[in-house]
Amino acid sequence: MTRRIALILVTLALGAVSACGDSTTDTTIPALLPDAGAAAFAAGAGNEYWPMTVGSRWVYEGEDEGEFEHIEVTVETDRRAVMGIEAVVVRDIVTLEDGIVEDTYDWYLQDGDGNVWYVGEDSKEIEDGEVVSTEGSWEAGVDGAEPGIMMWADPAAHVGEPYFQEFYAGEAEDKAEIVRVGDTVTVAAGTFENVLVVREWNPLEPGVFELKYYAPGVGVILEEIEEGGEARIELIEYSVAG
Repeated sequence: MTRRIALILVTLALGAVSACGDSTTDTTIPALLPDAGAAAFAAGAGNEYWPMTVGSRWVYEGEDEGEFEHIEVTVETDRRAVMGIEAVVVRDIVTLEDGIVEDTYDWYLQDGDGNVWYVGEDSKEIEDGEVVSTEGSWEAGVDGAEPGIMMWADPAAHVGEPYFQEFYAGEAEDKAEIVRVGDTVTVAAGTFENVLVVREWNPLEPGVFELKYYAPGVGVILEEIEEGGEARIELIEYSVAG
């Protein structure tokens, strides 16, 4: 996971919407991609459901397909230049019982309305301490890759509207839709109210649907597989920098 500075107002556009879980086609791609061309980006990222101030840290644990998983997410001091703008860098380290299996740097920008955009990632899969794959890595503005929305400024205004969180054809095509706002959810880190529920899926991995739960002022507190597998990863501790 998003995870700040006054910015310029922009207009965002969403076109025709397709049903949840549909396959991506040449006609649905433009419709579901937020209009990055209209956005005036600037350094910084974070809103009520995606606070990403430098120094913030989240720790998650749970089971994925019966295997224990430990995840640590931190907002780094360093910045990454994406599309000529200094993006926020969030590091995500995934550890299984045999050690670190994934080490990813995600990059985010925010627009003047407070929408948080996902603009790329440097993802490394690791086996026995060695990088074995960088599949899924992408950068907005490079080789046709497009940024997507990671968190709307007003999620309640977009309930039921599918959209791309990222788009790099054949590599990174995650889609999402807001399911509802207002849940109360209890995890190891505590009980949270006014929780936002987001469904995510990837046309490159058909049949798998995941739910993510975001608490205001905290960020992601729970991830679980809704369909196509078994996994539940919950927040066990966190520190959101002021």
